[in-house]
Amino acid sequence: MLLLLGSCVVKKKTTYSNKTTVSVPASKTDSIPSKHKSPDFSPKIKENYPAEDIIATAMGFSGVRYKYGGTTRKGMDCSGLLYVSFGEHNIDLPRVSSEMANEAKRINLKSVDKGDLLFFKTKKGKPINHVGLVVAVDGPDIKFIHATTSRGVIVSSLKEGFWNYSFVKAARVL
Repeated sequence: MLLLLGSCVVKKKTTYSNKTTVSVPASKTDSIPSKHKSPDFSPKIKENYPAEDIIATAMGFSGVRYKYGGTTRKGMDCSGLLYVSFGEHNIDLPRVSSEMANEAKRINLKSVDKGDLLFFKTKKGKPINHVGLVVAVDGPDIKFIHATTSRGVIVSSLKEGFWNYSFVKAARVL
């Protein structure tokens, strides 16, 4: 069902199999679906909504070069990638990774699922300064998308030495 908004009048647009389109006034019980919930997908079909959609948005930035403070296809940093990816789905996150870490709910690494966040300290003695979005969990192997200074937006594994050593905490915002 497609809803059209007109000047103060909402109409339903229905297309029948013979391609005839009819517009009728919407009833008071009709509503515009929320971007956070999709009436077209049952939980059995799409269990991690909106996580799957947020991941798809983030993956769409794969290969984008790194730019400190960046939030566009011309360049982005790690927190910019998550800020934009969640924001596209009307979920507001703080702009910097340390603030994201403060607001997100800490979870046990064994409980990590798609859509969760991983936080890192990549400089000794400094606060959390890097964040990634979990895109896949295969037993002990956790894959996450993030923006690196050397390779831009890529998917890495928490098993990799540097990321495993720099890991601080896992957290959930969904």
